[in-house]
Order: sequence, then structure tokens, then C-alpha cells
Amino acid sequence: MNAERRSLLKLALASAGGALASLPLGAHAQSIETARIVTGFAAGGTVDTLARRVADKLRGTYAKAVVVDTKAGAGGQIAIQTLKTVPPDGTTLLATPMSMLGIYPHTYKKLGYDPVADLTPVSLGVVFDFGFAVGPMVPASVKTVAEFFDWCKANPTQANFGSPAAGSVPHFVGELIGRAGKIDLRHVAFRGSQPAILDMIGGQIASVSAPVGEFLQHVQGGKARFLATSGAQRNRFAPNVPTLAEQGFKELVFNEWFGFYMPGKTPVDLVTKANTDIRAALAAPDVIEGLAAMGLEAKSSSPAELAALLKADTARWGPIVKQIGFTAES
Repeated sequence: MNAERRSLLKLALASAGGALASLPLGAHAQSIETARIVTGFAAGGTVDTLARRVADKLRGTYAKAVVVDTKAGAGGQIAIQTLKTVPPDGTTLLATPMSMLGIYPHTYKKLGYDPVADLTPVSLGVVFDFGFAVGPMVPASVKTVAEFFDWCKANPTQANFGSPAAGSVPHFVGELIGRAGKIDLRHVAFRGSQPAILDMIGGQIASVSAPVGEFLQHVQGGKARFLATSGAQRNRFAPNVPTLAEQGFKELVFNEWFGFYMPGKTPVDLVTKANTDIRAALAAPDVIEGLAAMGLEAKSSSPAELAALLKADTARWGPIVKQIGFTAES
């Protein structure tokens, strides 16, 4: 091959490489025709909202098509178990709350999955605080948690709180609030936050422990009122509401997160690709705003950071669950 032909070949290869490098990110995802994000809760809820907003952004980047596949039931366990039945080929992701991974191992004697061995962490999705609110059963003069305790002591038959589910983080937060006040604050389990809140604003129960975002429309409409939020700092969606810590309950600092996972033993390159695209999706202004409307703060992470977060939360909740004495069979 003479020098001129070698030069032409190098130029052609360089041009081809440049053309490939300039292709949009979506061109690299054409090997995945359809990907799905599995969720364990009904459409319209917070996990479903996160999954759908991220799925919209992953279309054309991560895969040609991305759908949300709802596998509701067993408190989110069915969706997680789904990952044990699919190949680790990048076509299936999971969006799940922390509770199913960090708390269920402490409350269920037998789980159909191992949160570490059966799942590969990809990225954090959102974080949020809990709110403790009261409805019309509690007099308007009650504005703090301490005043609520006084009311409960004066009205022991009405001293109760609702939560989205038995064994959920809001359930445990409510239990710990009652213990902090040395009162018998009876728990009423519901199938979701909204049914609990509707009973509260209807005067059927006194209070509810649930994610802050679940209360916002009712508080803004004057039908419910916050007594406290559970974060380390005041919640950005309820900035005028003092935290439990501010009101003297220093140990009662809690939040929760939703995360994205893939099947166990998914190859590193697929996890890296999914992480890159999910982080880009969560940084999109319309995704941030849409999640904020539900009281959720978009927040991504590396796979290692998500793994460390789950490990820390699993360790933290073990003693709390034991202290409360709750089991799924109780």
C-alpha cells in the first residue's frame, strides 16, 4: 500500500470514528428494543410517578421503547421477586421504596428475595420526609406535637393515628411519636396514604403519619394541618412546619428513598449505562418539577452510593423494629 492510499485510509477511518462519536446517545441504545421498569404499587402513586417520568426520558437513549410494568401485591414484594425470574441483560429495571429492602428483612421471617444477592443497585431516584398531621377531630388550638400529646391524654379513646400500611416507615414513625409522648397512640393501618388521610379529614381518626407530599393538597385546602415533619431540616415543601427534632424529639429524624435496581449479577457495563441515563433523566427540569409537585426531591447516586445507603438503613432499622416489636405475622 503506497503512502497516498495509507493516508486516504487513515482519513476515512478517522471520519468514520468521528461520525460514530457524534451520534446521539440514543444510537448506542438500539441494541435494546424494549426495556421495562417494574414497580410494586398501583398507577398514580409516588413510585409509579417516578417510574413513568424516568421511563419517558429513557426512551431513545437507554432503549428504543421503555414501559412501566406494574406488579402490585404483597406490599411491593412481587415486583422485587420479578427480577429473580428475568435474565440480567439490561432489559428489566426495578423502582422500589427502601422499606421493601431495608425493613422487610427485619419484619418477615421469610422473604422471597435477598435484597443484596438478588438485586444490583443502579441509582437513587428520590428522597422525601414524612409528615405528622391532624384533622378536624383535633381542636384547632392544637398546633404542636406536645399539645397533641396533652389532647390525647385528655381524650384517650380518640388517641390514634393512621398510616399507609402496617410495617411501613410511616407506621413506625407514628409508633415512635406515641412512645416519645408516653401515650397509647393506637395504630390504624390503611391500604395507602390517601385512604388514611381521607378518613382523618372526615373526622374518623385523629392523625396520620405519611409522606409529606401526600398531605399537601389537603393542607393547602385547609382540611388538614401539619404538626411536624420528620427530616433533619425543615421540609422544602412545608417550610413553615417545625421538625420533630425542633420540637424536642432529637432521635426522631427519618426520611425514605426510592431507588432503581437491576437483576443480580447484571454486567457492569449495563449498570453503568443505566446509571448514566437515569441520572440524566432525574436532572431534567420537567422531571424535577413534576416530582416536586408530589413532595418528592429528585436525587440520583452512583451504584456504590446506593448500596452503602441501603446497608446503613438496614442496620439502622433493625433495632427500631425490635424495639417496637412488630413482625409481619403479628
